[in-house]
Amino acid sequence: MTSEFWDSKNETMPLPQLKELQLKRLKKIVRYVYDNNQFYHQKFVDHNLKPADISTLTDIQKIPFLTKHDLREYYPFGLLCTPQDDIIEIHASSGTTGKPVVGPYTRNDVELWGEVMARSLWANGVRKNDMMQNAYGYGLFTGAHGFEKGAQKIGAAVITISSGNTKRQINTLKDFGATVLACTPSYSLYIAEVAEEMGLQPHNDFQLKIGCFGAEAWSIEMRQKIEKRWGIMAHEHYGLTEIIGPGVISECREKHLHINADHFLPEIIDPLTGETLLAGEEGELVFTTLTKEAFPALRFRTRDLAIISEERCSCGRTLPIQSRIKGRSDDMMKIKGVIVFPSQIEAALMKLPGVSDQYQIIKTTTGDITSLSVEIEPTEERYKVGHIDELEKQAEDEIYSIINLHVPVTIIPPKTITRSTGKAKRVIQR
Repeated sequence: MTSEFWDSKNETMPLPQLKELQLKRLKKIVRYVYDNNQFYHQKFVDHNLKPADISTLTDIQKIPFLTKHDLREYYPFGLLCTPQDDIIEIHASSGTTGKPVVGPYTRNDVELWGEVMARSLWANGVRKNDMMQNAYGYGLFTGAHGFEKGAQKIGAAVITISSGNTKRQINTLKDFGATVLACTPSYSLYIAEVAEEMGLQPHNDFQLKIGCFGAEAWSIEMRQKIEKRWGIMAHEHYGLTEIIGPGVISECREKHLHINADHFLPEIIDPLTGETLLAGEEGELVFTTLTKEAFPALRFRTRDLAIISEERCSCGRTLPIQSRIKGRSDDMMKIKGVIVFPSQIEAALMKLPGVSDQYQIIKTTTGDITSLSVEIEPTEERYKVGHIDELEKQAEDEIYSIINLHVPVTIIPPKTITRSTGKAKRVIQR
């Protein structure tokens, strides 16, 4: 490792050399799943495909996609490629939209996970002398465990507090002198809100320097709000249970999201046709795990929309750069012929003075007609000023300037919206 890179060899590898490594590993993982899993094997047979047919990186397009529907069909261990005795750790998604996605890990998988998470946290500036308060929820969810593995591999201390019990979070942050906070971005703002209610100033009364945030979409404007409120550098993390958990993406000091592409091969496809797009075009992210043993994923469709660039970053990393997630194709709403993402509305609201970080997008469907409205909590100070109709009008105008659609806005009293210690629920169906 160096002061700048955790793994300089792989993080700064010339692009042609990286592609050679990807191809070598792709051929190996294709042969591996073909030989070790009956469902993958049958999929190849159904598509008249053999491992020898994958001789270039573009040949990956011959392989059928893997979807959440497939994972639920083979629940819980149908896609396992090792003997069950080799599994030492199991995680799973919440399963709120159906059967949960199960992530089994071998000892080598756990080692890999710790390695890519150490790479990610090191890029954020986390070092051996840091203390991380891990306020992601422990349990089957991968988040907390991934951050713990990475921080401990670096040698940093981890406060394994989990999410919730917010006043205790604040006392622990202050008393232990944590320098790194890991949680969802929305929960970091709730912790700050409760700290202020306790008479503390988040940017003065704590020793925090770094925030490691993920597990939910958040806008650049939300990031700026977090950084200003806490006086920290906020970094984004991206990962999926289906791929490994957090650790798929490392954010550098330039705040560029680098894909750990020596382990996770990315593609961008047209979400409607499945056609592979070129670097620089916006589409749906697809990932193939190149080095996982227990549960390799070939061409998993994430439903997340982004852009990938292969340009060299000024930080020195040559790993591909992914844009921030625009939204999920599942979250895309068509309102009066206009495509709307929740992140666009958040970006508009976070620009307005007097608007807090608490809001809800209300989605109402009547017959074939879907309409949107927004409920916003103002700050305590702005609420006391009154003239709430003026703030509503400002919010409506700001939203219109971004999505070119009139969305009614209602200001509701502060502390009305239920706070979340995990992923904030921003879109409400009524």
